[in-house]
Amino acid sequence: MTRFLSVAAMAMTLVSAPSLHAAETLPTSVVAAVADAARPDADRERDASRKPAEVVAFAGVKPGMIVAELGPGGGYFTRILAKAVGPSGKVYALLNQAAAARPGVLEAMNKLASDYPNIKVVTTDYAAITLPEKADLFWTTENYHDYHNGPTANIAGLNKSVFDNLKAGGIFYVEDHNAADGAGLEATSKVHRMDVAVAKTELATAGFKLDGEGTALKNVADDRSARNSESGHFVTDRFMLRMKRP
Repeated sequence: MTRFLSVAAMAMTLVSAPSLHAAETLPTSVVAAVADAARPDADRERDASRKPAEVVAFAGVKPGMIVAELGPGGGYFTRILAKAVGPSGKVYALLNQAAAARPGVLEAMNKLASDYPNIKVVTTDYAAITLPEKADLFWTTENYHDYHNGPTANIAGLNKSVFDNLKAGGIFYVEDHNAADGAGLEATSKVHRMDVAVAKTELATAGFKLDGEGTALKNVADDRSARNSESGHFVTDRFMLRMKRP
C-alpha cells in the first residue's frame, strides 16, 4: 500500500508539474495586473474563460510599454493593460465614431481613464489613426471580425493604420472567435467569427509577419460553424495571433 501511494503521488506530481511551471513563468507584472483589487467583480467572473494572465503574457505586454487598444468595450482588458504597463507606460483606448456615439460609452471610458491616469481615450477613424507617439503594441480581442462588417468597413485601411502607428518590431495582437476552416469572409457577418487563414492573409498583405500563435483559448468542443453567441461569447474556440511589424 505504501509503495502504491508513493507511485500515485509521483504520478500526480508529474501531471500537475506543467501547469505549475506555466503559472511560475508568468511575469509578475501581469500576475499583479490581473490581481488588481480595483477590477470589477463582473470582470473577475470572466477570468476563467478569458484567461487574461496567459493572454497578456503571450502578447508580450511589459512595464513601460505604449499600448493602443482597438474597441476597449467595457474596459475588461483596458484595466489589466494599464496596470501591466505601469506608471511609466501608457494605454490608448481607441474608440471609433460609432462606438463613441453610443449612449454612455464615451462617458464610461472617460471615467475609467480618471481611475487609471495612464489611460488616454481617443476617438478616431480606425482607418486613419494618428497617435501622438508610435505604439509598442496594438491590441484587439473578439473584434477583428466586426471590422469587416457594415457599409464603412475598411479592413485594409485599418491594418495599414495599425502598421503605420507601430514602432519597428512592434506587435499587433489579434484574438477572435475562430470560424470553421475554409469559412471565408462570409463568417464575419453570418456567425460573427473570423476565418484565421483569411486574417493571416490580410495582415500579411499589410506587411505584418507572424510572430506567434497562442493556444490558451482553444476549445475543441466548440461548434465553429455556429454563431458565437450561441456557443457562449467567452467560451468559443478563439485564435491568438502575435503579428510583428518588421
